[in-house]
Amino acid sequence: MPSLGDLIAPRRMGRDFRWLLASSWTSNVGDGVALAAAPLLIASMTSSPILVASGAILQFLPWLVFGLHAGAIADRFDRRRLVMFANAARAIVLAALCVFLITGTANIWIVLAVAFLYGTAEVFVDTAGSTLLPMIVKPADLGIGNARLQAGYLVANQFAGPPLGAFLFAAGTAWPFLIEVLCVTLAIVLVSRMARTPVPPREEHAPVHTDIAQGLRWLWRNPPVRTLVLIILVFNVTWAAPWGVLVLYATEHLNMGAVGYGALTTASAAGGLLATMSFGWLEKRVSFATLMRACLSLEVLMHLAFALTSTGWVALAIMAVFGFYAFIWGTISTTVRQRLVPTELQGRIASVNMVGVFGGMVLGQALGGVIAQFWGLTAPWWFAFVGAAITLLLVWRPISHIVSAKPALDDAAEDPQPDPVA
Repeated sequence: MPSLGDLIAPRRMGRDFRWLLASSWTSNVGDGVALAAAPLLIASMTSSPILVASGAILQFLPWLVFGLHAGAIADRFDRRRLVMFANAARAIVLAALCVFLITGTANIWIVLAVAFLYGTAEVFVDTAGSTLLPMIVKPADLGIGNARLQAGYLVANQFAGPPLGAFLFAAGTAWPFLIEVLCVTLAIVLVSRMARTPVPPREEHAPVHTDIAQGLRWLWRNPPVRTLVLIILVFNVTWAAPWGVLVLYATEHLNMGAVGYGALTTASAAGGLLATMSFGWLEKRVSFATLMRACLSLEVLMHLAFALTSTGWVALAIMAVFGFYAFIWGTISTTVRQRLVPTELQGRIASVNMVGVFGGMVLGQALGGVIAQFWGLTAPWWFAFVGAAITLLLVWRPISHIVSAKPALDDAAEDPQPDPVA
C-alpha cells in the first residue's frame, strides 16, 4: 500500500517535484496569512471603496508593467534561481512593512507602495515558477502535478492561511507579515534543493524586446492557446469587479465582521479540497471540454447568487461551490496551456497569460470600486453576472477546439492550429 507521501507526490514524478511542491506549499502559507491581513490592514486605515480596491490593484498592476519582460527573462536564465532571487525581494519588502508597522509610522500610502513593490517581485516568482513543472515531469503527469500544486494553494493559501491571518491581525498588525517573511524565506531554502534547471535555448545577444515579440507572434499564430488566454482575460475582468470590494461586501453588506470575511476564503478552500479529491476521478471520466464549460457556467451562476443574497451562511455555501469549480478550472486551463506550448516559450506564454489574468483583475477591480462607490456593494455582482453570461455564450463552441488541439512543435509558429473561432 503506497504511503501518504507517495499519494501526494508519486515517486515517478521525481525528487525535484517534491522539493518544488514543498516550496510552493510553504510560500502559500505565508501568502494565505497576508490574503486576509492585507485587506484588513487597508480597511483599518480607510473606508473608501476606491482606496480599498487600490490595494489589490497596485499589487497586480506590476503584471501590466513588467509581466512580458518577466516571461522573456524566465526563458533566458536558470528559472529555479530566478524564483529564489525574486522571493528574496519579497521577503525584504515585507520586512520593511513590518518595521513601519512596529514603529507606528505606517500609513495608507506606505501600505499601497508596499503592495506595488511586493507585486513586482511576485511577477517574477510566478512567471518563473510556472515554467518549472513542465521541465521536471512528463506531459502525462502535468495534470496531477498541477492538481497537487493547486491543492497546496487551496490548503495553505485559501484554507489555513486566511483565518490565521485574521487572528494574527487581531493580535497585532505586524504579526501576519512577520509570519509571511518566515514562510517566504523557508520557501527559498526548499526550492534551492532542486537540481539546477537548464537555460532554455535562445538566439545569442538578442534583446529582450525581440524575445517578447517572438512569444507574442507564436501566441497570435496559435489560435487554441490565444483563445484560452482571451477567455481567462475576460472572465478575470468580471470576476475581479466584485472581488476588489469583497472585504466591504462581507463586513458591511453581510455583517460578517473580520473573522467572517476570512471564513469566506476558508469556505472557498473547503470546496477546493473536495475538488482535489475528485479531480483524478473527473479527469478519467469527463472530457476537459465538458468540465471547462461546466466551470464557466457555474461562474455565471455564482455572480447571480451573490448579487441576490444578504445572508452570511448562504454566502459561505456559494463560496464553497466557487472553490470547487475554480480548482477544476485552474488545473485544467494550466495543464492544457503547458501541453500546447514548447519548453523554450513556456516563460513568455505563461507571462502573457498572467498579464491577461492580472490585467483583467486590475481593470475589473477598478470598475468594481467605482461601481460600488456609486451604486452600492451588490452592483459589482450584477455587472459580473451580465458580463460573464455574455462571454460564456461567445466561447462555448471554441472550447472544444482548444482542448482537441495538438501540442505545438518547435516550429509551431510556422504551422499553427486551425482557428477555433472560425
